[in-house]
Amino acid sequence: STPVTYTQVANNLSQGSTNQLLSNTTYLIQQSVDSEHALIAASRNSPQTVTAVQWLLENYETAEGVSLPRCTMYCHYLRHCYDNKLDPVNAASFGKLIRSVFLGLRTRRLGTRGNSKYHYYGIRVKPNSPLNSSPVGDESSVLTSRGASQTTPGHKRYKLIHKTESNSGNDCVTNDHNHSSNHSSQSNNHQYLGDGANAIPEFPEMELPPGFVLPEDCSLDDVDTLRSIYREHCEAFLDAIMNLEFVTIESLWREFWRSQDNNNGDECEEEKYLSKTKLYLLSKCQFVQQFVRRVDYLFYQNLVEVLIPDVLRPIPSSLTQAIRNFAKGLESGLTSAMIGCPQDMVNIKVTAVAAFAQTLRRYTSLNHLAQAARAVLQNSTQINQMLTDLNRVDFHNVQEQASWVCQCDGVLVQRLEADFKLTLQQQNSLEEWATWLKNVVSTVLKPYQGKPNFTKEARQFLLKWSFYSSMVIRDLTLRSAASFGSFHLIRLLYDEYMFYLIEHQVALATGETPIAVMGEKCGSPCMLDYPLESMPSLNGGDQSYLAGLEVHIPSSKRLKMS
Repeated sequence: STPVTYTQVANNLSQGSTNQLLSNTTYLIQQSVDSEHALIAASRNSPQTVTAVQWLLENYETAEGVSLPRCTMYCHYLRHCYDNKLDPVNAASFGKLIRSVFLGLRTRRLGTRGNSKYHYYGIRVKPNSPLNSSPVGDESSVLTSRGASQTTPGHKRYKLIHKTESNSGNDCVTNDHNHSSNHSSQSNNHQYLGDGANAIPEFPEMELPPGFVLPEDCSLDDVDTLRSIYREHCEAFLDAIMNLEFVTIESLWREFWRSQDNNNGDECEEEKYLSKTKLYLLSKCQFVQQFVRRVDYLFYQNLVEVLIPDVLRPIPSSLTQAIRNFAKGLESGLTSAMIGCPQDMVNIKVTAVAAFAQTLRRYTSLNHLAQAARAVLQNSTQINQMLTDLNRVDFHNVQEQASWVCQCDGVLVQRLEADFKLTLQQQNSLEEWATWLKNVVSTVLKPYQGKPNFTKEARQFLLKWSFYSSMVIRDLTLRSAASFGSFHLIRLLYDEYMFYLIEHQVALATGETPIAVMGEKCGSPCMLDYPLESMPSLNGGDQSYLAGLEVHIPSSKRLKMS
């Protein structure tokens, strides 16, 4: 088969030669410019496909800032097939055709809660299309089967029964500006979000193991459909994140997994693409589970970078708290939405979302620590006091005690001590301190780059760093150092930022995302997660900070004092 581009099809269509391009099932729509979508197989390029592509090109065009309900477009198509006595392709195949013809379309979930619908964003009916005067809209027709005796098994004819109300095709076009205007109160927070343009990951193919037999009644088309609707689900998820509509996430999960208590009036829409029975049967297949795991870790990592693009950059407390509240309910929301799903799939999904939630909590805590520490690092009086107190620390004694536990290179430890004092004396900014910490990590881990023990050594360094810093803090405590509060805050920040750097280095070395690295450890005790309300800005000095500092310790880990 010979690939052709959308431009070729459009040009030839205007010249009346589309049949030559699309006839005899020898051509297919070229999608190589969009690696997210697979080519339409030539074997599927039936007369139904040919007429559907031609009809799409005649009646729709891409445009910015508008969207069309997915079900409306399919209703338009069914009406066209009914009027012209054509056999329609099913809803799933039609959705794939739309994406193959109009490259780069995104999917959004729009509408009021409980009555929302999937929309194709960036497409509209052409001004000269007869669809503009059509009485058929997604709310004005009911589809009923008119029989299944077709030339192609599995295809049905559909009859459109009109209601008394009528809507033109473009009545269902939703302007993106109007949609977002309802959330103007959040507009100030949007500027702190990262770019979501590339947040949807490149979807891997679902590769069946050699000799694998699909569950009964499931076909390769169903596998392909699952991949497509999972992408659309992720696109709707991303749109909710970009609009800070965190409360809609659980409903998206319920709609995708067909939760029994799904309250959406359009819940049956997904059933037209892939039945709940087939969805659950395929979810038991290991290759599908591996696909979902891979996509989720990639997608959630990208979402972290959208919500917190820079862990050190100041962000409003309202956004920080909104993200933390969102993270708090993620695991329970997904678990509730997947009641009745195959347990292996539930475990995979919940493990990934737990890592996502944990990462959001840690990064928001890290960000808050950074802003509190920034105030200290910009205060020359506090910096001078810290230098005075630090010079009184018996580092020789610290090194002797720590060396027995850590067995570190004494020369390296002395160099880090000297560098730390120099950097503090220079009154460097938080960003300059971050650069210094990055250089420390690079220097220490460089000998292990590309070696099997890299991850182990990275973890060991993290433990050694924490042990040394705790020894210094102990010495400052015993000396009743005036700057103890400042050092304690700096220590918390640097420990957390070092953790952040290490997890990214391990992810890079293992070829995983940082969330995937942490995901396998979600059952372990959580990392430090400091409550935001316990970290004041330090404007009142060290003592007010110490009075307000409170580290959450799980009740099972607390010591009982008699």
